[in-house]
Amino acid sequence: MRLILARHGNTFGPGDTPVWVGAREDLPLTDTGEAQSRRIGEALHAAGIVPARIVCGPLKRTFDGAQIAASACGFKGPIEIDERLKEIDYGLWGGRSDAEIAAKWGEAAIHDWRERSIVPHGAGWTPEPAIIAANARGVCEAIIAAAAPDDTVLVISSNGILRYFHALIAGPSAAPEDAKVKTGHWGIARHEGGAFTLECWNTLPVADALRRVS
Repeated sequence: MRLILARHGNTFGPGDTPVWVGAREDLPLTDTGEAQSRRIGEALHAAGIVPARIVCGPLKRTFDGAQIAASACGFKGPIEIDERLKEIDYGLWGGRSDAEIAAKWGEAAIHDWRERSIVPHGAGWTPEPAIIAANARGVCEAIIAAAAPDDTVLVISSNGILRYFHALIAGPSAAPEDAKVKTGHWGIARHEGGAFTLECWNTLPVADALRRVS
């Protein structure tokens, strides 16, 4: 079974000031974000793959992205929404720019999350990391239980949540700085013999990556 884990596309356009977008900041995709979502589906189509399932979080940016990718690859089934794939609520950081956050929490707190996946103390982030990790495991277990050996399953979520899938699939020796995912990028894992093998992570969607793990 092949598992594709993709991050939604851009939610900020040229000239916008990027802010931290969590569970409460339900922003739509920009034109660029829609094109990034389309590229996911086009890569699947070019590789001759139609996913057995497409699962996403409940926010606009993930659900709309899933619909666009589904259309581009010829997927005709329902888009499944899983609340466990909803982005982290960034609490007091949500809706604020890096400059605003650094002024109160310091640059080190931002760096610790981005490069080490360390949740800032006192910022009110939810759920707790242990819950997110358990959710990631639960999503994977449910997908594995229902999948046929030759199935491809596409999951679309957000950067904060996908970090926990990386930790689960890549294993305890994986470098935390490798866990982040850029908008419109994906990771591919193969599940065989009761274990995952991570084939790529945080790469642009291209058909060749799928052919390499066919």
